[in-house]
Amino acid sequence: MSHSLEGKRALVTGGASGIGAAAAHALAASGAQVIIADLDRAAAERVAREIGGSAWVVNLSDSTSVSDESLAAIVPGVDILVNNAGVQKVAPIEEFDPDDFRAILKLMLEVPFLLIRAALPTMYERGWGRIINVSSVHGLRASAYKSAYVSAKHGLEGLSKVTAIEAGGRGVTSNCVNPGYVRTPLVEKQIGDQAALHGIAESDVLSQIMLTESAIKRLVEPAEVADLIVWLASPAAAMVTGASYTIDGGWSAR
Repeated sequence: MSHSLEGKRALVTGGASGIGAAAAHALAASGAQVIIADLDRAAAERVAREIGGSAWVVNLSDSTSVSDESLAAIVPGVDILVNNAGVQKVAPIEEFDPDDFRAILKLMLEVPFLLIRAALPTMYERGWGRIINVSSVHGLRASAYKSAYVSAKHGLEGLSKVTAIEAGGRGVTSNCVNPGYVRTPLVEKQIGDQAALHGIAESDVLSQIMLTESAIKRLVEPAEVADLIVWLASPAAAMVTGASYTIDGGWSAR
């Protein structure tokens, strides 16, 4: 079955780098018109130029930016919504700043809810839509020192399933993709944080911390996650909804 997305309009949050940029390129290569939503103006506009798309320079953590009025100018008419924007903070629970905890849950759980809420009405009108939530193996498993990130991703899994149940009869699917550690700036920043937290050299973080649970001992490449996103957006995945697709080198098999 064809994976062509000709005539479809996609919105990718956090689309200026990492998984988001790879997804934007892959969706555009399949024919979709892609909107890059990102805080980094220069990077968002660069990716948009590369793929012939458009940039929505936005701070999704700002309540004004995700108000009903603000979203109404961008989100209605989107056929494919990729909720990808995220941040990370590594710290023991007793040292975790509550404001940081709230900010991570807002960006990675509340904002996807608001975007889904804004996108569904026109998806329902057209009888077609794809909600693709970039979750994580941490949406299915936990790791120490990541209380906010793990909580947000577990919540995103639930939101995705509720969306699937509500929207399934109206031509809209909702799924999660669950990568392990991906070769992105977010993960690269964690290497230094994890080294300091565990008292080991940065060169030992991958082997001793990040990849200990994986059967395949390497980072996931952003393009590999993007290929899965394109498949979930395609007509070939019309009967796939409420699912969580791991791409974690076997981590969650344990």
